[in-house]
Amino acid sequence: MSQIDQIPSSEIGERLRLAREALNIKQADAAGAINVARTTIIAIEKGERRARMNELQLLARLYKTSVNALLRQESVHVDLAPRFRKMIAAEDAAADEAAALLADLAKAEVELENLLGIRRTRNYPPERPILPGDVVAQAENDAMELRQRLGLGLAPITDIVTLLEMELGVRVYVRRFDGRICGLFVYDDTLGACILLNANHPRERRNQTAGHETGHLVSTRRQPEVLHYEEGENSREERYANAFGRAFLTPARAVMQKFQEVVAGSETMSRRHVIILSHFFGVSREAMVRRLEELRRVKQGTWDWFHAHGGINDEQARQVLGDLKVADPYKAEADRPTTLRLNLLAAEAYRKELLSEGQLARMLHLDRVELREILTSQELEGSEADAVTNLLN
Repeated sequence: MSQIDQIPSSEIGERLRLAREALNIKQADAAGAINVARTTIIAIEKGERRARMNELQLLARLYKTSVNALLRQESVHVDLAPRFRKMIAAEDAAADEAAALLADLAKAEVELENLLGIRRTRNYPPERPILPGDVVAQAENDAMELRQRLGLGLAPITDIVTLLEMELGVRVYVRRFDGRICGLFVYDDTLGACILLNANHPRERRNQTAGHETGHLVSTRRQPEVLHYEEGENSREERYANAFGRAFLTPARAVMQKFQEVVAGSETMSRRHVIILSHFFGVSREAMVRRLEELRRVKQGTWDWFHAHGGINDEQARQVLGDLKVADPYKAEADRPTTLRLNLLAAEAYRKELLSEGQLARMLHLDRVELREILTSQELEGSEADAVTNLLN
């Protein structure tokens, strides 16, 4: 059911009447704008005749408002702040700002869905409460269960953001905010599961954060979480989430198998080996080495040795990978609604004239230039899609 069908015709009529009278527009002029008789305008304003979408668009333009304003169901009344406030220290303004950004983006996406008459499908994995005993082993098992459920097998996850958004129905956003925070997770009955990732961090770090937050979705989804950079494992829940993220992104058997292929009988592991493995699995070099330590493929303290002897830097990675080094479009476009789905929703609402540029920019925390670039790119892609469709007919 589209949003126009969710609001009583009498309510829409009243909003139209108020908008018309606010500009001192006569009913006859309104009737002329939509090519109907004046009596039809009277019937619409009384709720005796439901306005059609194309009529609403024309009247909204005449009344200097928007279809969204005429149909809006008082926005999405969800306040995530109290949930985060219980766990955010009073002096942690950065976390508070990130939580507010996540709430705004999630509510904006829901409003776009409502406006377009779209229901989001949730395909969340079943909750797996953390049990007594070995929390790491449980996380490994749960991560493999989710991999099997998604049909991933042992393959690397090339795009965890799209996987979470399109396969599971999680709301995921990639934006710039304070670098001391890696990401946030919260679950709300209205909004569903929501994750915010920090675009100021490299892709590999964001992948690990997304894996960590997926662990919270599986185990403790009713508890909001703010993941700080280099935060220690100060609870069983955090140990579980960290272990889940490692197992989800770097499954044990796949890591051991690929390690054997890459090392190829060498008695030592070089920087080149680390770079190739971390690139293959899409995680940081440190995370890759520590995972190998955990699986006892290399000695404990191997990463500390690398760190003490100059580390493994980006220039060395470029030398090893060459053209294989993957560009990071999210880094350059971090202040935009970078997920595939949200881009499409925003462009469709604009195309149908349900929202203006200014309204979309405010909802999505963008400036007009950034939004216009997104809308233009979607228009080009839509034109190409239409051309392909014509060729196939």
